[in-house]
Amino acid sequence: MKLAVISDIHGNLLALEAVLADIAGQGVDQTVNLGDILSGPLQPAETADLLMARNFVTIRGNHERQVLDLLDQGRHLDPLGTDGYTAGQLTSTHVAWIRSLPASLELAGGDVLLCHGTPGSDLVYWMETTVPGFGDGHPTGIRPATAEEVLLRLGEIGPQAPSLILCGHTHVPRMVQCGSSLIVNPGSVGLQAYDDEHPHPHVVENGAPHARYALVQRTPQGWTVSLRAVPYDHMAQARAAAGRQRPDWAHALATGYMPRAGFVSGAAA
Repeated sequence: MKLAVISDIHGNLLALEAVLADIAGQGVDQTVNLGDILSGPLQPAETADLLMARNFVTIRGNHERQVLDLLDQGRHLDPLGTDGYTAGQLTSTHVAWIRSLPASLELAGGDVLLCHGTPGSDLVYWMETTVPGFGDGHPTGIRPATAEEVLLRLGEIGPQAPSLILCGHTHVPRMVQCGSSLIVNPGSVGLQAYDDEHPHPHVVENGAPHARYALVQRTPQGWTVSLRAVPYDHMAQARAAAGRQRPDWAHALATGYMPRAGFVSGAAA
């Protein structure tokens, strides 16, 4: 079994197209999508159209849930908001597709688990931990999770732990062995830096604008993992974000870093 793993596209159609072109030459059996698919000031409707046509195995992330909450509660759709802009661009067909997506999914008879954050929450970082002090000595407000923290977040997933767990949410490509389970985050297709205030102010930065995804393949010795970075026309997307009055996104898309001149909450996460 060889899987291509994509996550956190955030409506970045150009990055998605570049990643799918790269995947096309990898001889994969299946492509799976781990959520946070559309939200952002780029091309949410066009991204949805492409993914619906491809019909990949797909789960929803926290942003799918948040977009549905905005629509279901009849709340004001702020065109400058990450989810508000997206909700205002979607058709009823797009919304129905989002509603159909599960929060998690098992493949290979339960030996592969797909989730967005952790098995218990689409908002919890699995392999990273936020810490107080960003802006007051700590450079980012986030650090790699300890082995104990990773194990605690595994939670109760049944008597037989899957050998491979695929998660997204943090946009950070990495892997951690947790008991008998290998946890892999492919990174983000569409956004290589963001800031957030919860549970503590922090920034996530990958340091380069390349679109990220992962290839995983089962072998007799275990899972091989390739974390891939694909170039695309990121400056075109940075200009698109700037044109929609999102300088935070524009900087992140152009550089893979967040601007430090003023903390702007909620670029993506």
